[in-house]
Amino acid sequence: MNQKLVGVILAAGHGTRIKPLNLFLPKPLLPVCNKPIMQYQLEAMREIGVTDAKIVVGHLKDDITRYFGDGSWLGVNITYVEQKEMLGIAHAVAQLESSIDSPFVLFLGDIFSVQKNLPGMADMFWTRKAGAVLAVKYEPNPEFIRRNFAVILHASGTVTRVIEKPRYLTNNLKGCGVYMFDLAIFDAIRRTPRTAQRDEYEITNSIQILIDDGYPVYPIETIEWDMNVTFAHDLLECNRKQLEHLGLNSVIGESVRMPAGTLVERSAIGNNVVIRHPIAVRDSLILADVVFEGTEDLDHMLVTPEMSVKCDSRSEGGPS
Repeated sequence: MNQKLVGVILAAGHGTRIKPLNLFLPKPLLPVCNKPIMQYQLEAMREIGVTDAKIVVGHLKDDITRYFGDGSWLGVNITYVEQKEMLGIAHAVAQLESSIDSPFVLFLGDIFSVQKNLPGMADMFWTRKAGAVLAVKYEPNPEFIRRNFAVILHASGTVTRVIEKPRYLTNNLKGCGVYMFDLAIFDAIRRTPRTAQRDEYEITNSIQILIDDGYPVYPIETIEWDMNVTFAHDLLECNRKQLEHLGLNSVIGESVRMPAGTLVERSAIGNNVVIRHPIAVRDSLILADVVFEGTEDLDHMLVTPEMSVKCDSRSEGGPS
C-alpha cells in the first residue's frame, strides 16, 4: 500500500470575531512566538512525511501566498485553491476533490496546537484502515468544547457521533481540528446538507455520514494543548503556552531596538520592533514592525502596527 498522506490546511475564513485584527492579517498568519500558526502546522505535517500540501485560501489570500510561496523553504510543495464562498469546512474541503488522489491530513488554520503524537495518528489511520481518525483531547472547560465539537464513543472505542458546537454536553471529549481522512470523505461531503444553525456545510455532518455508511472512525489523543483562536486574548494565551512549552521566558525577534532598562517578561516581540522608552513588557505580544512610542508599561497587551488591544483573559479581551 502506498502510505502517502497529502497535507491540507483550511485558511480561507474571515475570522470576524477577532476583528479588527482580521482586517490586517488572516488568522493563519497570526504569530505564536514569532511564527505563524500555519507554519507550525506545515512543520508538523512534514514530520510525518507530508511533501505536498494544499492550502484553501480566501480572505486576504495574497498575504498567505506571499508569505509561504511554493513552500520550498519549508520542504513542502504548496499549491493553493481558492474558496470563493465561505460556506463551511466541508465546503472548503470539497474544493480539493479534483486535486487529491490519496488520503490526507487536515488542519484548521485558525487552531494552534502543541502536538504530542501525530506519527501515532498516522500509524492508526493506516493500520486500522480507517475512514477517518480524529485528534481529540479531554477538555475540562466546557466552553472550549462548544467552540469545536464533541466526540461520542462506542464501548469498543470507535466514534459513534460527532456534534458540532454542542449546547448540551454528555462527556468532555473534544475534537481538536486535526483529522486524517480516506477519500470516501468526498462522497460523504457531497451528501452533506447545509445546516439551519449556521447555514454552512459542516465537516462534522460529513463525518457522521461516513460513520453511518459503516466506515470506521477512530479517536486518538495527539494534542497536548490547543486553542481555537477566536478572540485577541486567545492569541496571547497561545504565546504564553508556547513559551512554557519551549521553556523560555520570552522571544525577541531580529533587528529589535529597545533602550537599556527595558524589561521583557513572558512576552513575544516580533522582528523590526522599535520601543522608544524603557518600559516593562509583561504577558504581551508585539507584532513585527511596531514602533512603540508610549511611556507606560505593557501588561496583557497585543500591539500591532495599527493598534493596541488590552487582552485581559478574564474578559473577552478587547475586540470581538
